[in-house]
Amino acid sequence: MSKLSIDTLGADLGVGVVVEGVMRARLDYPDTEMILVGPEGELRDSLKQNAEKFTAKEMGIIQPGILIEHAPDVILPSESPTLAFRRKKESSIVVGLKLVKEGRAHGFVSAGSTGALLTGATVIIGRRSGISRPALATLLPNAKKGFTLLIDSGANMDSKPAYYVQFAELGVEYMSKVMGIKSPRVGLVNVGAEDEKGNEAVKEAFGLLKTAGLNFVGNIEGREIPGGEVDVVVCDGFTGNVILKFMEGVAKTMTGMIREEMTATTMSKIGALLARGAFKRIKKRFDYREVGGAPFLGLNHLVVKAHGSSDAVAIKNAVRQCVTFAK
Repeated sequence: MSKLSIDTLGADLGVGVVVEGVMRARLDYPDTEMILVGPEGELRDSLKQNAEKFTAKEMGIIQPGILIEHAPDVILPSESPTLAFRRKKESSIVVGLKLVKEGRAHGFVSAGSTGALLTGATVIIGRRSGISRPALATLLPNAKKGFTLLIDSGANMDSKPAYYVQFAELGVEYMSKVMGIKSPRVGLVNVGAEDEKGNEAVKEAFGLLKTAGLNFVGNIEGREIPGGEVDVVVCDGFTGNVILKFMEGVAKTMTGMIREEMTATTMSKIGALLARGAFKRIKKRFDYREVGGAPFLGLNHLVVKAHGSSDAVAIKNAVRQCVTFAK
């Protein structure tokens, strides 16, 4: 039986949604024990409250595999990751990561501070041999009804050319082994498709990627990413985070605009009713909750970063991603 530790204090929506998400994940993965990390009393109360949402039979599956590890402190996004990591030894992030380090859990899921999670994971769990910097990898929906992996999507604001190659290698490993894509295509984010485009770091990274033995297809512009022309999109964490947040904003704005226009007139309302199923499917493909979270690749053990505003569905899917990654 595998075990995962889950930070219950990091999500914006509170402990209750995390606990509910974990309980729902237990129904899907009854062979995985899940350790809730947070204030013991609050967690026991939340388990009782959420139990009302499940049948007696479901609770018979859920309860035996949920454990509690007391952690009274939380690291806030507004705090300095390094200072908070040193001062708050009983924070949910530190305690949860230590469970993995000590072999009491096989992976860790948190919706908390990205900076604190990266700092803690690097210090406590450690990097894989040969990896200079762990990278955050986010799956983006593409036009081919699949996913494109964006790496780095926010862990390393400044990246040396050699890091880009490591990001690409980690991305290829993830897409081939977890997503089942044979010989994933790699593209380097740039301001143009020509080989000589970009700043000095990107130009040097381009040359290194060409000789890295990967299925490197060259530079890719931002507008081409949603098309699914490559499977792994490589960039520094600053650029990747801008791309990620921009795509989230566009998806949210477009959904709102379509809803507004489709309800503007009687005829458009009729059309919207007929196309309701298609719109629901498109919305689901762009819903970050369906992916659940982004793994930190390049560590000795598994760490998945869930979205800060995750609800129970997103937490459940973040746990699912971690279970799949572990297998």
